[in-house]
Amino acid sequence: MKIAVCVKQVPDSWVEKKMDGQVIDRLGVDAVLNDLDEYAIEEALRIVEANSPTGSAGSESGHEISLICMGPERATEALRKGLSMGADNAILISDPSLAGSDSLATSLVLAKVIASGNFDLVMCGTESTDARMSVIPAMLAERLGWAQLTHVHKLDIDVSKSYAQGVRSTEIGIENISADFPVVVSVPDKINVPRYPTFKGIMGSKKKPLIIKTLDEIGFAAETVGMLAPWTAVNDVIPRPPKSKGIKIVDTGNGGNELVAFLEEQRVI
Repeated sequence: MKIAVCVKQVPDSWVEKKMDGQVIDRLGVDAVLNDLDEYAIEEALRIVEANSPTGSAGSESGHEISLICMGPERATEALRKGLSMGADNAILISDPSLAGSDSLATSLVLAKVIASGNFDLVMCGTESTDARMSVIPAMLAERLGWAQLTHVHKLDIDVSKSYAQGVRSTEIGIENISADFPVVVSVPDKINVPRYPTFKGIMGSKKKPLIIKTLDEIGFAAETVGMLAPWTAVNDVIPRPPKSKGIKIVDTGNGGNELVAFLEEQRVI
């Protein structure tokens, strides 16, 4: 079984995000592996371990986990973390022409690489912490012509039958969904607890294959993606307004009445 895990390098979740013109400033802040992608990597590792004769991931398992990422060359740092968790290899699509690509262009490039990899299963986190759109998994499924099991908090894989079954929560209850391979699956943060890379894993990740490919090498023309061919555009950017001062109530005997009046004005009560 071959599993692809789509990952992204994003600005650190703990820093304040700023705009650089019409795009997010990614150079002026620390960059990390997207937090929510770690759950997809962990779930892929658990699937391999559950279906391995040795009970572990790696080449001896008979299965393969590949990380796929689109971004600048510094994204290799995020991929190395995924490799240190236990993934087998990684592919980075990096090209100056990709700068400013939206989700439509991103899904187009990722789908191109996935389609050429003969994968059975594609794992994704539900969303990236920089954009919070949660659309890439569905876009990949549509471009590949595969089934999709999205937002599943429980996943069962039957390798012998090339079959996936998941459970997800919706506004109206619990849904049981299933599909034959190949399939795209997205998982939320409550599906598991990602493992910490061990020292052995960190050192071993430096020797694992990490291939960097340009647009030309995957068969894409530069003018079809990025800022040269935007599918969507940001027309305006407005900074978040500063927080206004709160109302201070000094209790001189009628503080309770003033508090009730304030809550009524805000339609809280």
